[in-house]
Amino acid sequence: MFNEATTILKVLDRLIKIRYPNEVESWEIVIVNDCSTDNSKHIVESYIEKYNNIYLINHTENMGKGKCIRTAAAKINGTVLLIQDADLELYPEDIPLMINAMTKMDLLFVNGSRYMPGVIRPLYAYNRYLGNKFFSLLTSLLINVRITDMACGYKLINKKLFDQINPQENRFAIEAELILKALKIQKNIITEVPVQYVPRNAGDGKKFKSSDAFKILWSIIKIGLFSK
Repeated sequence: MFNEATTILKVLDRLIKIRYPNEVESWEIVIVNDCSTDNSKHIVESYIEKYNNIYLINHTENMGKGKCIRTAAAKINGTVLLIQDADLELYPEDIPLMINAMTKMDLLFVNGSRYMPGVIRPLYAYNRYLGNKFFSLLTSLLINVRITDMACGYKLINKKLFDQINPQENRFAIEAELILKALKIQKNIITEVPVQYVPRNAGDGKKFKSSDAFKILWSIIKIGLFSK
């Protein structure tokens, strides 16, 4: 979470209201505040006072999405990790679908996809769409497994697999790192499910920068070609 005062409570409300499948015995939410400069921290602190399974961890400097994911992963007690952004571009109501796919197919990794048939989404920046399609195609070619949406923020991962992957990327390149390293461990442990998507732009608080695109490209090439 970084400067998401306008959306974080909406995300938490929707997460709490989810009717999880019977396989989910318990759940917890770990919020990582990546040194926000707005009042996100205080909003969350007030909200979670009445919950004993929602935790807030504060970074003392802004370190990026990848580092936030690693911080949260070190805190959780469960066996499965779901990555949830605080911007509401993705619908928490799609989480049960991802859980069902993991349990029914007995897989270790479920990747959300905004580009599979049946997904309803508004129109948005075409260059962003082309960039993600290029990254997904390059990832697919290097790993020889078809991925339709490498950069989707929804990723449901078995905690043991996450620890085995041992991700190192600090910013958005962690999306590519998780998929590529997981598929290098085993080809048939990932599936994709369609998820709804409402994109936002920089004026709405979008954090992705042009420089992140080059870091993602380098991460895909580095891991795809040179990582074991």
